[in-house]
Amino acid sequence: MRVVLDTNALMAPVEAGVRTFEELDRLLGAHAPVVPRAVLEELDRLAAGAGEEATAASVGRDLARRECARVDHESSYADDAVLEIGHRSEYAVTSDRPLRRRLLEADVPVICLRGQTKFEITEP
Repeated sequence: MRVVLDTNALMAPVEAGVRTFEELDRLLGAHAPVVPRAVLEELDRLAAGAGEEATAASVGRDLARRECARVDHESSYADDAVLEIGHRSEYAVTSDRPLRRRLLEADVPVICLRGQTKFEITEP
């Protein structure tokens, strides 16, 4: 089962205290997490900054490189890349409301935060 992750899903361990991959295991069991190239680039840009956001992006980038397969795509913008790859995946993971809406409109189930530290699945 292929699952595409957005930038904020990878930054969630620092920003929200969520154990992203443990939560995906809980919800889905066996799964194949993937990350778009544009998401890795966005994490690199954010990690070059300072403060908590940079720390979260650095952790997210390390998690993505360790836990996810990198996927190439046509889109240059991270959200568009998640949507593009979402069409070829069973799920997308994001808490970005505009992106969630776009994914659901495209019939891609979305996994997002419920409460503070748990994920839930929203079906289209």
